[in-house]
Amino acid sequence: MAADGTQVETFIDNLLAETSIRYGGTGGIAYHYISDTYIALFSRFIPVGVWEAVYLIEGLLRQESNVRPGTVHADTQGQSFPVFALAHLFGFDLMPRIRNWKDLNFYRPSAEARYQHIDALFGEPGRNVIDWDLIESHYGDLMRVALSIQAGKISSVTLLRRLSTYSRRNNFYKAFREVGRVIRTIALLRFLSDAQLRTRTTAATNKVESYNHFVSWCRFGNRGIIADNDPDEQEKVIKFATLLANCVIFHTVVDMTAVIRDLIAEGWTITAEDLAVLSPYLTAHIQRFGVYSTDEVTLAPGAYDAHLDVVLELPAPGRPVTQNLHYLSH
Repeated sequence: MAADGTQVETFIDNLLAETSIRYGGTGGIAYHYISDTYIALFSRFIPVGVWEAVYLIEGLLRQESNVRPGTVHADTQGQSFPVFALAHLFGFDLMPRIRNWKDLNFYRPSAEARYQHIDALFGEPGRNVIDWDLIESHYGDLMRVALSIQAGKISSVTLLRRLSTYSRRNNFYKAFREVGRVIRTIALLRFLSDAQLRTRTTAATNKVESYNHFVSWCRFGNRGIIADNDPDEQEKVIKFATLLANCVIFHTVVDMTAVIRDLIAEGWTITAEDLAVLSPYLTAHIQRFGVYSTDEVTLAPGAYDAHLDVVLELPAPGRPVTQNLHYLSH
């Protein structure tokens, strides 16, 4: 699965509105968790002034679907040292697409460690070394925090916010940071060495970005702006839009499946490569605003035209209701 946020605008006089430096404009962030099957497992409305990764773990733990993701993809905003550490403690393989990864530090397991071809990635010899003693001494604390979050005693959002503001002299923060350094270094090395992993990561992050555009298209009322000041109502707007988008996706998949089966029945060969280029985020077949008859617009008040009458065709006893509308002809 993949997680990403997209800005949703609010009116500027909204008491909860914030100006986004990253996205521009005023509003909040709709943060979506998208499964490999294209649907959203979880969505929530978060402030624009936070690092999005703070909310990543909470959504993974709170979503109640039968999908239990093992690998989670995100963009640069979906990762940090504490988030890598916490994801590892909960058994999630965090594999983000990080912008400017070549500017990041890789960490050595020991000061003596040397590598024949990639040693330059780790900086000067003797530097960027993992403090394993610090991790070992705070291992119990790390596990107690993870169990407390799992039991609902503390929110992962609260913890990650605290960790993001802790002084670097704080050993509890430093322990999370050291574990995060280990996991991120491994993730970066895997990303560099595995071309298929890079392809999967790019495909997953592109999928969630496409979903962001699709759900914005579905949430078309009131110019796409959330007008309510109530945080609960704002959250409802995001969740209802997610539900609507998932329903449209399901409808599209049913239609696509029927067409594909008809093609196979006609003798066409449908390969996995053909199916791989299909997406349920189609919009051309959806009438967002409905279909309305305008025949009566030209009628003068009091005028009558029997051709415009419609009647419900009732079935004969024992036959199913067809509910077909037929125009009367004269």
